[in-house]
Amino acid sequence: MKQFFKFTLASLVGTLLTLLIVFFILSGIVASMASFAEKKTVTVKDNSVLKIELNKPIPERTPINPFSKFNFNGLDELNVLGLNDIKDQIERAKTDDKIKGIYLDISVIQARMATLESIRNSLKDFKDSGKFIVAYSDVLSQKAYYLASLADKIYLSPSGMMDFRGMSMNVMFYKGLLEKLDVDMQVVRYGEYKSAVEPFLLEEMSEANKEQSMKYISGIWNHTLQGITEQRDVTVDRLNTIADSMLLREPEDAKKENLVDEIIYKDELYARLGERLGLEEEEKPEFIGLHKYSQTDKSGLNLNKKPEIAVIYAVGEIQMGEGSDEVIGSERISKAIRKARKDTAVNAIVLRVNSPGGSGLASDIIWREVVLAKKEKPVIVSMGDLAASGGYYIACPADRILAQPNTLTGSIGVFGVLPNIKGLLNNKLGITVDGVKTNKHADFGYPYKPLTSFEREVLQENVTNFYMDFVGKVAQGRDMTVEEVKKIGSGRVWNGIDALEIGLIDEFGGLDKAVEIAAEHAEIEDYMVTDYPKRKDPFKEFFSNFGMNMKSKIIQNEMGESYQYFKYLKDITEMKPIQTRLPFQYEIH
Repeated sequence: MKQFFKFTLASLVGTLLTLLIVFFILSGIVASMASFAEKKTVTVKDNSVLKIELNKPIPERTPINPFSKFNFNGLDELNVLGLNDIKDQIERAKTDDKIKGIYLDISVIQARMATLESIRNSLKDFKDSGKFIVAYSDVLSQKAYYLASLADKIYLSPSGMMDFRGMSMNVMFYKGLLEKLDVDMQVVRYGEYKSAVEPFLLEEMSEANKEQSMKYISGIWNHTLQGITEQRDVTVDRLNTIADSMLLREPEDAKKENLVDEIIYKDELYARLGERLGLEEEEKPEFIGLHKYSQTDKSGLNLNKKPEIAVIYAVGEIQMGEGSDEVIGSERISKAIRKARKDTAVNAIVLRVNSPGGSGLASDIIWREVVLAKKEKPVIVSMGDLAASGGYYIACPADRILAQPNTLTGSIGVFGVLPNIKGLLNNKLGITVDGVKTNKHADFGYPYKPLTSFEREVLQENVTNFYMDFVGKVAQGRDMTVEEVKKIGSGRVWNGIDALEIGLIDEFGGLDKAVEIAAEHAEIEDYMVTDYPKRKDPFKEFFSNFGMNMKSKIIQNEMGESYQYFKYLKDITEMKPIQTRLPFQYEIH
């Protein structure tokens, strides 16, 4: 009887704890959804300063799914703004008489370099209006400093630090792990630079991969230094000396090198801002954050019907099927391009590509729709942080292609990978697999058997044929010869600077410039921008993917930065045989 009560009590306590956790999660989600549903209009006070923090992930478009705004760690809202909204608010603030300047609070930045480049260009335009920009940070990372360098004044905390030591790129290799698990990754590829499969075959970067990676980050680093030296009285040579010798060991070192203007505490910063705003000594500056500013009254905007430019967002890995705002689905994006092509109100199309590539078949389906659209109206491509492999595949037919100097692009190459887990099943788990088949190769591609030499030849032939087709389409779209494309292909990646030089893109610029060029091609001056694909009702979307969203969000929050490696392994095991994909999983530090 004593044991019965013991187990009953334990079961009851466990149930209560589970219910309590579920209650808190659901309460937070409901609060987040209620906040989403409530349309608040914020009033901007006179003599305000727009406060910009970039400490949350920056998607291409502001999410409408309330689940994406929920923070499982703190059970609160994330209030994520997309790049589109961030740039729009900076543009609005430029002509808003109530906004006197911008305060960059940039101790933490969660964005890649091309995204920051786009925001930096908007800030530069804002600064040209005559309004001020000040930047403050406790910890100035290299990315943060590149953004801050155009500010009128840069302030650093007395107990803070500035990180300035050059850029590095690291790749994680899984060969040893797979050997311990007795898993054989059967790989075929075309192109010496197509190194997406190297983590499964090698223990370090190949010479070809090192070459392309070094050229890529060197171009971005040099562009970053050039941007800094244009704003601060420090030469490129001196900046490299500072990085090589790690001279910024104390906050005062950054001031001594003229990289920051003052070393002050935040209360002293507020005093400096008060002086700029003409406030009395005891008055505090009035700040309004980007998210709140996006909720201010827009009734003065002219929303009358005008000719349209369709901006089609193609974001994430390329897969077959419907996809989502974070995954390029062949059906969803093709349908959006087709709809924009057939809509007589749409005068031009801008395809916004931010993708590492993915399924070769899905890429080809989308490519076809881009070709058909180009026959009827101008198609301009705007590249985000990356438009590699399949991402470039769907971009190459466009009339013009724009990218940032630090956009990763190219990677014209193809690979195929089929995991063989027979050793794992047999030797590690004691599982065997047997079966019957009507024909010799009926089980081709099954993961619990090795490829025969003939099957490997067939797969290699498919990869080679797809690569040649890829090269031919790039040659056609970019008005180049096949031989010219082959010289810059082989899976090699390029930064935007080199991509412009070799003809993979036409000019530098962000989405806003791409829209302007689309309007010029369509010969229209007064127009409105319409976003595609049209997004589903946020609550229906939320509940239809509740389980999947919750699982991925929880895993992502628990794993932090390591989540990217988990996702990479997961994607590799689920991918179809032929892939046009970025040649490595990368993060630049």
